[in-house]
Amino acid sequence: MLARRTFSIAGLTALMLLSAPAWAQSAAEKALAADRFTLVAPFPPGGPVDTLARLVADGLGKKYGQPALVENLPGAAGNIGMEKVKRARPDGHTLLVIPAGNLTINPTLMPKFPFNVDRDFVPVAMLAKTPNVLVAFPGADLKTAQDVVNAARARPDSLSFASPGIGSGLHLAGELFKAQTGTELLHVPYKGTPPAMNDVLAGTVPLMFSNLPAVLPHIRSGRLRALAITDTVRSPVAPEIPTLAEQGVAGVVVTSWYGVLAPAGTPADVVEQLARDAQETLAQPAVREQLKAQGLAEWNLKTGEFGAHIRAETAGWAKVIKAKAITLE
Repeated sequence: MLARRTFSIAGLTALMLLSAPAWAQSAAEKALAADRFTLVAPFPPGGPVDTLARLVADGLGKKYGQPALVENLPGAAGNIGMEKVKRARPDGHTLLVIPAGNLTINPTLMPKFPFNVDRDFVPVAMLAKTPNVLVAFPGADLKTAQDVVNAARARPDSLSFASPGIGSGLHLAGELFKAQTGTELLHVPYKGTPPAMNDVLAGTVPLMFSNLPAVLPHIRSGRLRALAITDTVRSPVAPEIPTLAEQGVAGVVVTSWYGVLAPAGTPADVVEQLARDAQETLAQPAVREQLKAQGLAEWNLKTGEFGAHIRAETAGWAKVIKAKAITLE
């Protein structure tokens, strides 16, 4: 009888040990493990949005044992992808990977912006950011940000800067620079980054604000001169480039960042779990190195902090857009 009881207790103990992982799983994790994931990237493959979406999808797929697919839905300045996620079932399985401008610039810039970001989406996690950098054509004889300020004050509206288009984040970086320095620069808008970059490389336009990853190869090769980083600190990717603040130009902090959002109504515990999952994926050394190679740095904000950041940045850009009377053509 004693032997039989010992066997039963041992068997029960073994069963408990085998079952421990399932018992340790939270309700949110169980819910997330119940279905496949779709990460909507509202831009074509190949850019930072697509890269980050695939990294997060890979992490979710491995953790929950469910397919995690990236769906690229470009069009309407990102609104097509945003609309799909807005209408998705709010269970954490359909997520939006999006750049800052769609959330903080477009609501003011677009007269008929079809979303209320606060009402239609739930911020999940900030993923990564990259600073913008003010670059110059080497033949323009502009070596520092202060050189640009001095030249612009000496010859108002004679010094020009290129951008990918009216209302783009890089255009607004130039407008903020003008406002903070009391200078006048001539804005030359293009239809996208490649044609703008080509004219700066050719010296047709002397200046441009650009995302660091896009211009870093040209800086390294000497085809462009980096004048200043538009962040509060130097970039670990290019620590040799000073910030604008170091050169006496304060108040021009413009970073390009990327985040994950879920449909409104997604349970709070699921949102918090997804935030932890995304942060765990991006904290992996191999992933960090992959981001660094593209000029991106991991940027963790708690869910509430992320929402507050979106609201604050939206209000800040609204002031710039309205003060400069910037409208889409």
